[in-house]
Amino acid sequence: MEIALSKKFLCACTVQRSLVSSVGIMVLFLITASWFLVSSRSSIFPLSVKVAEDIQNTENTTKMGSGNHGDGQLILDARDIPFAESKKSRKAEAGDCDLYHGKWIYDPTGPLYTNITCPVLTQSQNCQGNGRPDKDYENWRWKPDQCNIPRFDARKFLEMMKGKILAFIGDSVARNQMESMLCILWQVEAPRMRGNRRMHRWHFRSTSTTIVRIWSSWLVHKSASRGIVRVHLDKPDEAFFELLPMFDVVVLSSGHWFSKGSIYLLNGEIVGSQLKHSDRNPRNHINSMNAYNIATETVLTAIATHPNYTGITILRTYSPDHYNRGSCSNNAEPARKLAGNGHTVMMHDKQVESFKAAVKKVSNGSKLRLMDITEVFGYRHDGHPGRYGNPDAKNLMGRHIGGRRQSEDCLHWCMPGPVDIWNEILFEILKREL
Repeated sequence: MEIALSKKFLCACTVQRSLVSSVGIMVLFLITASWFLVSSRSSIFPLSVKVAEDIQNTENTTKMGSGNHGDGQLILDARDIPFAESKKSRKAEAGDCDLYHGKWIYDPTGPLYTNITCPVLTQSQNCQGNGRPDKDYENWRWKPDQCNIPRFDARKFLEMMKGKILAFIGDSVARNQMESMLCILWQVEAPRMRGNRRMHRWHFRSTSTTIVRIWSSWLVHKSASRGIVRVHLDKPDEAFFELLPMFDVVVLSSGHWFSKGSIYLLNGEIVGSQLKHSDRNPRNHINSMNAYNIATETVLTAIATHPNYTGITILRTYSPDHYNRGSCSNNAEPARKLAGNGHTVMMHDKQVESFKAAVKKVSNGSKLRLMDITEVFGYRHDGHPGRYGNPDAKNLMGRHIGGRRQSEDCLHWCMPGPVDIWNEILFEILKREL
């Protein structure tokens, strides 16, 4: 009987030890699995965790700092959109992105250069050097609705333009954009100045890239008679046209000189003018806007059919001015609504009409592209020199000179400032074409 009890006891103990052992193994498994999941969460799902954190940060930031801006949103921090950058930037490079509809966002990172680090900055655009007290106008970036425009990478640009010549041709606004490009590139390499009065050239030795500027106020041929400029609307300006085959990329800028006193000719005959009392002359049936339309189509068609030119021509649309009773100096941030300017709209529309007509005539393998900045920069009334286009701005502020109040520059752009965005958009266009 004792033997029988002992056997039962041993069996019970064996069963109990087996149960304990099984339970122990199960507990150990659960502990191990829990530790593995906790410790590896960040390595297995790093993107999901990062996106979730970014979304939360975005929601918090947006609640604290967003406001209405025209038909879109005024975002006060560029970090609002970090997790969308990679995918949509690829879209921009692939040509799927509309670069001209979006919003202005504030970027605390600051400008690509300063007035101290750029030695070629024209003094009249050196707003900080001329005493402008605010700096926020330097920090606004353009954000298209469908993608992001990356911050300008000077080294990548020079590498992309290796062995090529980029020419800025046109008026003083063309010079403004060209100087912005030089200032940006100067931060990675100081170029060698070459050229002459007809064509200024800056050569970057590391990639054999050349930046060129040619002055051409109307882009068409001009002559003079009795002190009056005669603008030949049907002849491209030989100042640049003779040099055209040597350029790989051409950026054109014009329009504002058509408001100056001049006479317009077609086939050697006077057909219009921008002179006082010109409406009394029966031959003057072409006004300044129609003259601009004809001249633009003349130039673009000549380029599109030049037998020895196969480059890329980019027509940058009419640069908006922001004269408000002769001033623009009291604006510290982009406008929240686009102010109506009938003249600017009509000049832009005439330009686009000419561009569309010329595109149909391309026959030499070259490319015509439109850089449509007019409406986008219509919001940037804060970006002009205003009274700070003069190095003595502090001393002249509010004074009357020669019986009239000090004039302001509400046409050109401060540097650094909005004009730098033109070159970021230009970079995006060239990525698609080169």
